[in-house]
Amino acid sequence: MQHLPSETWRWDAVDIARAIRLGALSAREAAEAALARLDAVNPAINAVVDPLPELALAAADAADAARARGEALGPLHGVPVTVKVNADMAGRATTNGVVAFRDMIAPADSAVIGNMRKAGAVVIGRTNTPAFSWRWFTDNALHGRTLNPWSAGHTPGGSSGGASAATAAGIGAIGHGNDIGGSIRYPAYACGIAGLRPSAGRIPAFNPSAKEERSLSGQLLSTQGPLARRVADLRLALAAMAAPDWRDPWQAPVLLEGPPLPGPIRVALCADPSHQGVHPAVAAAVQAAGKALAAAGYAVEEAEPPGFAEVAADWDAFIHAEATVFMKAGFEQLADPAARAIFAEMGERALPALPDWMRLLARRATHQRAWAQFLQERPLLVIPVSAEPPFPQALDERDFPRVIRAQAPLFPTVLLGLPSVSVPTGLAEGLPMGVQVVAPRWREDLALAAAEAIEAAYPMPTPIDPRPAPAAG
Repeated sequence: MQHLPSETWRWDAVDIARAIRLGALSAREAAEAALARLDAVNPAINAVVDPLPELALAAADAADAARARGEALGPLHGVPVTVKVNADMAGRATTNGVVAFRDMIAPADSAVIGNMRKAGAVVIGRTNTPAFSWRWFTDNALHGRTLNPWSAGHTPGGSSGGASAATAAGIGAIGHGNDIGGSIRYPAYACGIAGLRPSAGRIPAFNPSAKEERSLSGQLLSTQGPLARRVADLRLALAAMAAPDWRDPWQAPVLLEGPPLPGPIRVALCADPSHQGVHPAVAAAVQAAGKALAAAGYAVEEAEPPGFAEVAADWDAFIHAEATVFMKAGFEQLADPAARAIFAEMGERALPALPDWMRLLARRATHQRAWAQFLQERPLLVIPVSAEPPFPQALDERDFPRVIRAQAPLFPTVLLGLPSVSVPTGLAEGLPMGVQVVAPRWREDLALAAAEAIEAAYPMPTPIDPRPAPAAG
């Protein structure tokens, strides 16, 4: 590997970690390069809203000192990363994109951020999110709007839009995100990078600053996870993030690698789940992924998982009914006007009566059983991330029903607790396209391996310099 410390912001996390471990690169050199890149491009995209140069350099120096002492090195030792402003980091404000939280200083690290730092990661900054992390667009009254580095006129996704834009532009090798409705996978898709929503219970979640417990849907369905320019870096980040933390009672100590499956592994390809109608570029991306997997030795066939639309509808009912109880007051009192209006549209679904609510929760197991049988026969499923290419900025303020209809492919894996990897398949009219690869619960390894085969066929030129919006007309 050529030693060019000033250019290490271009490197993958696995290469940075290896170079530091071998002594070919210092953690300080890696941090300085990442911070210089942040200074150079962040003003154009507003992805990192809390830069941490002093803390980062101090952490890098500590990482170099630990290596010099011969200490055991974690998987992310010296790797520059970003973390999201909705996860506690000791001594920093957990703003969650809300003006009223600008001074809410975290008393300690959240479970996932603590795991990343214990694994040696050097946090160079904290990334933007919409108010209360509740949109597929990243904009708020406190930090402003984050722009997609591929096109300023299109969303970088949300709620981990700051993480996706930063990572795509070379600000940190890995971005931390979280996902309860596509908030890792959709930003990765919109910015042409890879994102992993792991199995529910894989990565611990706990914010020491929290004043009350999360809703049941938050406990059961929300996951923490990584975004990165390469799938190999997702695997590296997963190993770090998934360390045990007793504060999360839902975390399960399951091995990251499952038993090998006899080949060829069958893959179900479903370009238009529940026949809702997808954009031609979206269907083409799914077919392209299928061709890449077939060329890599997988047995690819057209098949749709059972009850796709019904599972998505149950996610909608579960999430938004609880949000009406747990989040409505916060939105009405503290969110910016655009976020309040969008939350109101989301919340216009009637709260189910208690018997219906109990049946909905019971029916989740029925859906899980049906999909588990489907994935027994075909251990991998390739579907769209969204029914449309990345949305124009602020489309949800103008046409929220169109947005939520398009996002239906993101919802079933959330309700079912299944792992899913968002991986790019190239560009369509200058915007990133991609698919999600779904695997059985706890088999992130299968989804990541298939995503690597797709990535190898359709490499992306990230990191990229931020680009303006295309000219009108």
